[in-house]
Amino acid sequence: MSSYPASGHPVCVFADEGDLPAGMAVAVRLADLVSPLKNGALPGEGERSALAVAGTETIRTGEPAVFLKVVAVAPAVVTRNGQVRAEGGPCSRATLGPLEEWLDAQAGPGVIDGIAARAVLDGRFVKGERERLLTAAFMIRLLVLQSLMPGSQPGDVIAALAGDLALVPWSRPWRPASERSCLDWRKALGPVPLEELQSAVLAAARGEHAGRPGQCLVTGRSRPLAVHSADGSLLRVPDTPANRAAFGSVGTADDSAAWPAVRLFPLNSVMTRSLLAMPWGAAGTDKAAAEQGLLDEVLAKYPHVLSHDQVWLLDRLWHGVRRVAALAERTHVLIRVKSDITLKRVSEILPDGSYRAEIAGDGLTITVRAIEYFADIEGQQVPEMFCLVTDLLDWEEYPARELAGLYKWRWDGSETGLREAKAPLHGAGPGTGAMLRSGSPELIAQEIAAWAAATEMTRGVARDAAIAAQPAAKGRRAGQPVRYRDLSLARARRLILTAIRSRKTSYKALTSQIARFRAVTDRNRHRARKSKSPSAFDHAGPKDTITRTAPAVITMANKPAPPALAEQPQNTANYPSSQLKPASRRRGTPATAMPGNRRPRTVTNRETAYQGVNA
Repeated sequence: MSSYPASGHPVCVFADEGDLPAGMAVAVRLADLVSPLKNGALPGEGERSALAVAGTETIRTGEPAVFLKVVAVAPAVVTRNGQVRAEGGPCSRATLGPLEEWLDAQAGPGVIDGIAARAVLDGRFVKGERERLLTAAFMIRLLVLQSLMPGSQPGDVIAALAGDLALVPWSRPWRPASERSCLDWRKALGPVPLEELQSAVLAAARGEHAGRPGQCLVTGRSRPLAVHSADGSLLRVPDTPANRAAFGSVGTADDSAAWPAVRLFPLNSVMTRSLLAMPWGAAGTDKAAAEQGLLDEVLAKYPHVLSHDQVWLLDRLWHGVRRVAALAERTHVLIRVKSDITLKRVSEILPDGSYRAEIAGDGLTITVRAIEYFADIEGQQVPEMFCLVTDLLDWEEYPARELAGLYKWRWDGSETGLREAKAPLHGAGPGTGAMLRSGSPELIAQEIAAWAAATEMTRGVARDAAIAAQPAAKGRRAGQPVRYRDLSLARARRLILTAIRSRKTSYKALTSQIARFRAVTDRNRHRARKSKSPSAFDHAGPKDTITRTAPAVITMANKPAPPALAEQPQNTANYPSSQLKPASRRRGTPATAMPGNRRPRTVTNRETAYQGVNA
């Protein structure tokens, strides 16, 4: 195809579709459009033929012109009566648009096509007509796109993926595959190709972060550490006999809960919420045992995700001394602990208010640094002492107050990151919360891998938008670089879906559009921690929906003891002198910390720790 300026002289020739700029439009004189049919009639609905261009006359001002969008460049197939058609079909040409542009830029071209070429199909499910309706590459893209389109049926996803390609007169008639054909293809494909795609996408994201250090939150003075977080989460699945037998349900020993579920253990970067790895498995009736098993899987299967230039934020679910020691061999940790974890203090109070302690269990004893502090919000005392333990023993390099302020990022990295990722899954099931669609364990594995890949590719496009975005001209972040957290992932997802449907869209124009919509972050909003899906019924109990907007003031619980007291044993009101436990005790028990604590507290057994909420 040649491009002609107004003068009528050709200036360049495009060799193939890859050389055409995205979003290219073609102007043709209306008088030059003719029918290629031998009888000269315009092609009717039953005749799959495109119009042709009769000449290349110069387009003059005021002359009627037809502006056409480039949808596909394909070899022409001309029939005996003159019909002009395109060779192939939508399945061989449809792509995920900007999602694949990001992936190919990070991992090399043709990732999905390469995975599809290596895929081994189960011949029991695809043969004959079904094999001609779809292809492995199209089906992989379909599964990824479906996870971004909540409530959509397979036909809707096929129409979105094909986009304007469905309007092209192909040499063979094309129609969207039925839901039954899609299901058979899913069974034939199995989970392996999607898991391979997930691995490629997450590896690309890790490589991108390594090449862009500014995307990670760091702590430390001379030895900075990138901050990551890990937390468990449940995801409901359809109640089929196969799913219930494979995954079980939560909360009842007899597996009588309404829905079976899978348990996820995603590992995220806290600033970009980027997914680094996500082991998952059966929900299990015991939360602690299930998440401990997933952490074992992290140590066994994903050691490449852990490194000594990181610190991982973990919540109060204690994973045991053996696992904490194994983590400390590969990376660094900052873990919140409850009052049932015994800390044996082995040092005086350090100048930053922390102290060294030993934790014993699983036949091991490890030395950690304990950090105890209180948080006040808007003058209201949070009736709980926070206690963190870390293997970062150097208090000068990593001061206690900085680590205490760092812990709030666990909520942003894990909780907010999971909420973002699960948003497209809402509407796939009844009630509140996300739910998958598949009725068998093999297809659940396939769906989870497609969902993880789709979410991370969407975040990758949003990260590119943040890097290319211009700083705000006014407001709290005027003149400051745009962060991923400043952009809306929901808005990015909708714009990406629009770009996929319309086919040819400039990646630069898309990221510029995504960057226009800024989310308000760092508003210092705090709310008492409650059920993530609180009941709307009055009889379910009181609801604390008060949101407080104020900075959280951190006060260290312990101050360095005077020299005369440094060698004396430090006692608490309720524990032996050699065993110190962090506060968060039972109702009515005084929360007296070590000597030097500014005031005693009375705590309750309700979870009232305020967590930062970032939009």
